[in-house]
Amino acid sequence: MEHRGENREKGNKAAGGRLDWVDVARGIGIVAVVAGHVWTRGPVRDALYSFHMPLFFLLSGMLSRPQPVGRFTLRQVACQMRPYAIFLTLLIAADQIIEPMKGGRPIFRQWPDDLLPILLGGFWLRGPYTIFWFVPCLMFARILFNIVLSRWPDPLDRRWALLLIPVTGGAYALGWMTQASPLGLLSVPMAFVLLWVGAAWARIGWRKALIVPLALLALAGLAGWFPTLNMKAADYGWPLLSIGSAIATSLLIVAIAHRIAPYAAPLASLGRASLVIMYLHVAFIHYLTPYLGKIWLLAIALIVPFMLWRAIAACPPARRLLL
Repeated sequence: MEHRGENREKGNKAAGGRLDWVDVARGIGIVAVVAGHVWTRGPVRDALYSFHMPLFFLLSGMLSRPQPVGRFTLRQVACQMRPYAIFLTLLIAADQIIEPMKGGRPIFRQWPDDLLPILLGGFWLRGPYTIFWFVPCLMFARILFNIVLSRWPDPLDRRWALLLIPVTGGAYALGWMTQASPLGLLSVPMAFVLLWVGAAWARIGWRKALIVPLALLALAGLAGWFPTLNMKAADYGWPLLSIGSAIATSLLIVAIAHRIAPYAAPLASLGRASLVIMYLHVAFIHYLTPYLGKIWLLAIALIVPFMLWRAIAACPPARRLLL
């Protein structure tokens, strides 16, 4: 099961050139994210929160390559913030209709005063919009990471340590100081560290000798022996241990994804739809929780956004705007 660098990507691609294992790992991740928003307390929630968001940052880091800074930055802002704004606007409009139908009041109802928290995003977006911190956080972290990667293209270069030590310390310090996070920016330092871990792992490759220590570290997080993570609030549990457990679990999921990719087409399909599911799943859970059991909530929050993703993908104008 040994892989090194680019060799890990060979022989494991879909017909269209996509990396199957990446889609499978994203599929596992998005199922964990949705389930974590269905089971909001107890051991299932704690196990899922021990790794589910770091997995997406690590995967992005594994796929990172130095790119021209200006072009990459403009492409990130255009391609990420456009669907972010559209999905957020659609959900806010839907809330204005759904909540009165249920006999409630919309979350945002004091206009134009509510425009400010909507624009700030992140910490100020709750309820059906709670996941919207993730995309701008990932975008800003990728832009910053690419700036440094363009200067130091080898993530194993010793100069990275001079940067990563204060960035990691800053990530914890900011989380202890505040939870206010416009556009998810509070979590960018830790996201940056996770991007580096993914990029470094892609260079180091898998070693069988790592299975036991990674499994033990992952088990500690999954079993609840370490405090869990809440990346939106920059709560990273016990310093280094909780995030280390998240990294270990994520790396094992990546290893499993490599193995099962040829046989896991449903997971790969969910992985390809993961961004649309990420945006929409909380709304279905939020509005349907009083009426349905948790298994039904999980199924609907995965399947309906997945079907909407397929409809968007089949329509070129919608695809350009939303994917």
